[in-house]
Formats: sequence, structure tokens, C-alpha cells
Amino acid sequence: MTSPDPEPSRTTGLEPGGGVPPGETPPAEGGTSGVARPDPPAVRRKGWGALPLVLIILLAAVIAIGLIGMAVALIVQ
Repeated sequence: MTSPDPEPSRTTGLEPGGGVPPGETPPAEGGTSGVARPDPPAVRRKGWGALPLVLIILLAAVIAIGLIGMAVALIVQ
């Protein structure tokens, strides 16, 4: 197990007196900024397409006709 505070005289990469030689540690920041490829712009739709709306209206009409037919069948009996 290694000590969290190692002995400075035995730590590699240190100069006498505890300094670090140039090139021993990486730079603090990268030389580039930003992203390599920005995200594509989002495609915005303005709402439902025609086909789903037509199908929903047809389904609602079929259900309404069926309910009206059941009501008429109950009254006629």
C-alpha cells in the first residue's frame, strides 16, 4: 500500500528542493477549444401530419356510429 503523502526524497520526477522539472507534468489546459463536430440543428415540426389526424378522426367516427347504433338497437327492442 502506498502512502498518500510519499517521501519527497524518494519520489520520482522531483528536483532537489521539491520542484518539478519542465515537461514532467502535462499542461493545465488543452490547446483547442470547442467541439470537433457541432450537433446538427434540430428539425422542428409544426404538429401532427395529415395521415395520423385522418386516422384518428375515422376511428372516432366509427366508434360514434357504433355507439349510436347500439343506442338505436336498445330503443327499438
